[in-house]
Amino acid sequence: MTGVRCEKLRKTYGAAVAVAGLDLAIDDAEFVSLLGPSGCGKTTTLRMLAGLEYPSGGAIYIGERMVNNVPPAKRDIAMVFQSYALYPHMTVAENIAYPLRKRGVPKSERGAIVMNAARLVQVEELLDRRPGELSGGQQQRVALARALVKEPQLLLLDEPLSNLDAQLRAHMRAELIELHQRIKTTMVYVTHDQLEAMTMSARIAVMSNGVLQQFATPAEIYNRPCNTFVASFIGTPPMVLADGELSLDNGRPVVRIEGLAVALPPGYVGVPGSTAPAVPVTLGVRPEDVVIGNGEHDAAVRVVEPTGHECIVLLDVGGITVTARTQNDVRLRPGDPVRLGFRKERLHIFERPSGRRINTDAAAEVEPIGAASAARGRSRAERSA
Repeated sequence: MTGVRCEKLRKTYGAAVAVAGLDLAIDDAEFVSLLGPSGCGKTTTLRMLAGLEYPSGGAIYIGERMVNNVPPAKRDIAMVFQSYALYPHMTVAENIAYPLRKRGVPKSERGAIVMNAARLVQVEELLDRRPGELSGGQQQRVALARALVKEPQLLLLDEPLSNLDAQLRAHMRAELIELHQRIKTTMVYVTHDQLEAMTMSARIAVMSNGVLQQFATPAEIYNRPCNTFVASFIGTPPMVLADGELSLDNGRPVVRIEGLAVALPPGYVGVPGSTAPAVPVTLGVRPEDVVIGNGEHDAAVRVVEPTGHECIVLLDVGGITVTARTQNDVRLRPGDPVRLGFRKERLHIFERPSGRRINTDAAAEVEPIGAASAARGRSRAERSA
């Protein structure tokens, strides 16, 4: 059993804090993504797991062994970098076999191991070629095969798809998912691309400014973001966030934002007493939870963006701009007046100025995104039991 555990992990460069007290526990054979914008500390964390950077404080455990001062070669890990880092003068077979040669594996045994790794990533027909004769996707597969021949306890991937075009990235995402299902090795994947993290991961660690913001399943992060940073970072188009005030109106919680008053379901959020002052909050609404043509608010269309399978519509309502996701046959033009409503049971309420989520989540349980996420959640629960 080879999980990964970080306890109060810290990395500083002089006065600059790259990673601040990270607590993270990754299960055996789990696929976890470290997600966040540039400079959030995700790659620094990965490099500390690999032994390429040493922590300024805290502890790293791979399995039951603390590896803070263990050199990379003795950590039983493999790493795939953003650049493919293949040797141009070697053939594909020689590149894949290089780690075996360094470990002293007899030449007579290398061929079968190389072929097995090549089959896993579907490059067995390319073994006699050199990297310069391969496409970007093929080179990335070779880099993966070179990592896999080590049969590592832990596979670390540092933005391995970022140099590929969009179509090839989508193809490689599917291949990585299938690869993980076959080899069942613990994987830690660094990316700034939320689509990669959401589609491939059992759980996602969202980071900002060196601090872990939320560590949960893709469904939990999307449906119940813990703060405004996670809410705005996850989702395309992003969640609309608007500052307002929360108060009671005839015993019912209401958020008022400029010329807009949004009534919430009873019990949806903790509210002040009827005589208490209004509480400053931020209202969040995802584009799919905006209903055009049916609702209590007057709005005007600003922009219509057809994307093929759907339309993204920007609307002005009560002085704020709201993004809606609609079917691709919508017949709207800029300036058109419309009625607009919200799916009240799916609104998000955050405290100001902390940005902390304050929904009670008691009004309605939100269904997870896809059966796969639910299955992964059940699997973790079973392992914990």
